Amino acid sequence: MTFLSNTQIEIINTNIKRGHIRHALFDFDGTISLIREGWQTIMIPMMVEILAETPEHKPEEELESLVTEFVTRLTGKQTIYQMIQLCEEVEKRGQKPLTPLQYKRIYLDRLQNHIAHRIEGLKSGVLTSEEMTVRGSLRILDAFHSRSITCYLASGTDEKDVLEEADLLGLSNHFEGIYGALDDYQNYSKKMVIDRIIGENRLHGPEFVILGDGYVEIEDGKSAGGIAVGVASNESERKGIDSWKRNRLIRAGADLIIPDFQEYDRLMTYLMMEE
Repeated sequence: MTFLSNTQIEIINTNIKRGHIRHALFDFDGTISLIREGWQTIMIPMMVEILAETPEHKPEEELESLVTEFVTRLTGKQTIYQMIQLCEEVEKRGQKPLTPLQYKRIYLDRLQNHIAHRIEGLKSGVLTSEEMTVRGSLRILDAFHSRSITCYLASGTDEKDVLEEADLLGLSNHFEGIYGALDDYQNYSKKMVIDRIIGENRLHGPEFVILGDGYVEIEDGKSAGGIAVGVASNESERKGIDSWKRNRLIRAGADLIIPDFQEYDRLMTYLMMEE
């Protein structure tokens, strides 16, 4: 492992062209927001429960392993894709599934119960944006703005919810555009957002950076020629590296790995070649 001196910033690719960044795209859940922390503990049991009720179901341990694999593999894409996979698994086991959108609504209802106290806490002031964001998030956004770097937000969560939650966290004004999942899911993806940003602003490779904790945005950002910063955040403890995320982000092509944005000043200095 190679780290930037006296930091937790791990340099995976030493050959990136630094100092040219003009636009930055952030993922939302797990990268900046912690409002939905623990969503996997809602989605996976729900899907196991549904599959366990099919005529040709396997033992629960096998179902949990199956569901965990595809939920994990599809993390970062719109939630609907996980529900499409669930439909296929239900059908394989001899039962007519509901529609992906119906399954998604069941999941979102359960998730809402899980996060309701966080939403209410932010609205009432009992919780602060600092408590509900990955450490250093607000400071790195300010650092990008101070360098006239245009920032965007893209999420696999429904757009209306991303807009509401970004507003609750006091983040809306930090972004030129905020994008999220649509019911017409084929008209949205992080790749589409990346391609639009790069095309509309006539960017070339190292002029664009993507920061995220999911496989999808890192892979898409690298495919577009950009710099990719993998945020291997430990969401439950709010400190340290999630080793599972780290390994997955490296496989996706991350150029750097960070646990959070606490060392935003050193990260910015490195990216902008000011050191």
